[in-house]
Amino acid sequence: MALQFLLHAGAISTMTYGYNALHHLTIDSFIASQYGGHLQFLTIQGLAVSWLTMVAALLANLFPSIKAFRSVKRSLFIVAMPVEVMVSSIYWPLLLFWPHLILQAMPGESAMFRIPLRIDFCLHAMPAISLLADFMLFEKKYRRSGLALAPVMALVATVGYSTWAEHCATKNGTFPYPFLTVNPFEIRLRIYTAVGVCACISFYALNALHR
Repeated sequence: MALQFLLHAGAISTMTYGYNALHHLTIDSFIASQYGGHLQFLTIQGLAVSWLTMVAALLANLFPSIKAFRSVKRSLFIVAMPVEVMVSSIYWPLLLFWPHLILQAMPGESAMFRIPLRIDFCLHAMPAISLLADFMLFEKKYRRSGLALAPVMALVATVGYSTWAEHCATKNGTFPYPFLTVNPFEIRLRIYTAVGVCACISFYALNALHR
């Protein structure tokens, strides 16, 4: 119980720090001025769901007799874990090998803006790490009802984010991620679909690996 509490409290603190630290970066005013603000980014939407998942987990630690907290956590996990796995799987390879496809430049500047590593870790690594650790160490694997819900949640999340990203782009003139901006709609549609399918597959794979 103590290890669970430390994991959940630490994850909440780290994610909260990462999000709050964004508002002290020079690029924050540019992002805040755009339609959708930080919520244009799948990273931030995933961070929000992950943060809520860890809050529900912490409440389940503190009040184990209230089963609703654990039920909420389990439900949120079906969305949070595969989304964060995809965020980390896409972000870090692009950052290392093709940074021009993931990093934006400030208006009027040619140099790409890089988030400090400590903040980057809190936003693009810690959510996935904490969720995976929690699932593998402390959670039970999902059975039939949870497995049946996974593709439905993946579809809702994929359609929801892709629609939102396309809508924001019509207002801002660009997408939050350059790899979307440089591709036509047909390719973007394939990207959205591939990410949604891979997220669902990752959930099934992780659940299968769970003992």
